[in-house]
Amino acid sequence: MSGMSASLPSARFPGDVRWEGEGTRWRLVLAGDGAEVELPRPPAELPVADGTRLGFDSSALSHWQPALAGALWQLLAPLARGGVQLDLAGLPRGLQPLLSLSLPRSAIAPRRKVEDGSEAPEPQWRQSLAFIGELLGALGRLARGKTAMRASDWLWQIEQTGPRSLPIVLLVSSLVGLIVAYMGAEQLQRFGAEGFIANLVTIGVVREIAALVVGIVLAGRVGAAFAAQIGSMRAGEEIDALTTLGVDPVEHLVLPRMLALLVTGPLLTLCAGVAGLGVGLGVAVGLYDVPAMAYLATTRESLSGWDLFVGLLKGSVYAVLVALAGCRQGLNAGRSAQAVGEATTAAVVQSIIWMVIAASTLTVIFQRLGV
Repeated sequence: MSGMSASLPSARFPGDVRWEGEGTRWRLVLAGDGAEVELPRPPAELPVADGTRLGFDSSALSHWQPALAGALWQLLAPLARGGVQLDLAGLPRGLQPLLSLSLPRSAIAPRRKVEDGSEAPEPQWRQSLAFIGELLGALGRLARGKTAMRASDWLWQIEQTGPRSLPIVLLVSSLVGLIVAYMGAEQLQRFGAEGFIANLVTIGVVREIAALVVGIVLAGRVGAAFAAQIGSMRAGEEIDALTTLGVDPVEHLVLPRMLALLVTGPLLTLCAGVAGLGVGLGVAVGLYDVPAMAYLATTRESLSGWDLFVGLLKGSVYAVLVALAGCRQGLNAGRSAQAVGEATTAAVVQSIIWMVIAASTLTVIFQRLGV
């Protein structure tokens, strides 16, 4: 914002808190961790009258506590009664509904309108970037030990996403491994190269297929569940209640789910790889008379540490993408049953699209690196 900048002492609020602007265009810049919330009074140059617009910049606010909402209300209520228009878009997402409900509705600046007069929705890419930014902030607070996430929630999500997903992962991986082994063996048999079935199955299953199977299963079973659970909470105003209590929904709902999939994703990928290799062994020995010991020896020779690392890495990446898509769609769902259903469908579709993009990107990178 151009023009002069007016600043007052920030009292007990940590960081740089200041008023900026001139004429009828002003903003309040918030920084720090929000632990102490005595805010500076508006400068005398700010006209408390109709036509004055006040915005906010909280990009440097690392964290906030419920007391900040009360302090802001005490600061803004007289301005709102005096006719100042308040643009709350620059405040943290959790603070915006609290102040919107407590301040005069006429003082809240409306969002941008489209031609039919309705509010223009925020672009999807901006929602995704904002969600990822909030998640990174939550991870930073977790690393510092300042988080609302409970270990019991994380362990519960591990149990829900890991052991309960294992049967379907093993079934699908076994069937896919059967297809790969049988179709590959049919082609190799033409050249009398049945002994290379182990190489084909090992590299294909461990590096690519196991991780992709796990990602698709998690997208349909876990990603959809995340979107439905969080979307239902949003429709039932439970997320609003958490925000009112000062609990960050990202820390309380998203973080344990993402960290749970970060643990179970590679473990499920490992199990899927073992199942695929086992079925490949059965096909080679039972249908093409390949000696079992020769098959196992070839498998051990063709399987390198890098192949296992690449497969587990891809499984971890796909699992995280499933968690991000499911939680993001749930948090941004509408407040109706139809909106929750649409968010669930969108979570599955978005997960698969993100996984395909990630698979292509990682494959190209590893091929370029010669891994």
